[in-house]
Amino acid sequence: MTVALVPAAGRGERLGAERPKALVPVHGLPLVTHAVRGLLNAGCVRHVVVAAPLANLAEMTAALADLGADVTVVPGGADRTESVRLALHAALAVLPETRIVLVHDAARAFTPPALVRSVTAAVAAGAAAVVPVMPVTDTVKRVDAAGVVVETPSRVDLRAVQTPQGFAVDVLLRAYEGYAVAGGAATDDAGLVERIGVPVHTVPGDVAAMKITTAFDLAVAEAVLAR
Repeated sequence: MTVALVPAAGRGERLGAERPKALVPVHGLPLVTHAVRGLLNAGCVRHVVVAAPLANLAEMTAALADLGADVTVVPGGADRTESVRLALHAALAVLPETRIVLVHDAARAFTPPALVRSVTAAVAAGAAAVVPVMPVTDTVKRVDAAGVVVETPSRVDLRAVQTPQGFAVDVLLRAYEGYAVAGGAATDDAGLVERIGVPVHTVPGDVAAMKITTAFDLAVAEAVLAR
């Protein structure tokens, strides 16, 4: 059984909105509604748990009400990592028989259901941790504290990571136990899994799984949907 966790407690300051990013509408529906609907439409996700800002819990619940009993909204934490931890324990309380856990950003609201199925299938086939990736097309520079370039890494083995990220449930639980002991948030859940020495596998990502971070990204999403 597969459950998905959606950390949606971020404030979205770079988007310039006066509300949490997950509640910013695109074509009349909040980003979180698009994101959760895409997960359920994949046909492989049994339940979705959304971690929402405490101050917006009622609004987030209302945004997802039409998706039925397969969605649970819980209070999120102070950062993304804490929100995922809270959502994970809430999910296992509802469905203790869960075997696969997906973690998906609400900001990647238009991720194709086929990508959700691809990640899930890779975990079901035996990979303990799986992330969708895209080749890095820009040249990347490493700089020092003064902003001076010190290195130009080769792009050949660099990848940009998307979501959903998929995990065997026992592996994700171990990763969060390690996080609780060592502390220090990670930018993604695969980073926590790497810390406990578990290999993270990859599957091809999708350009449609772009992350909506800025007002420009939001305009692009609006234009694509309009077409």
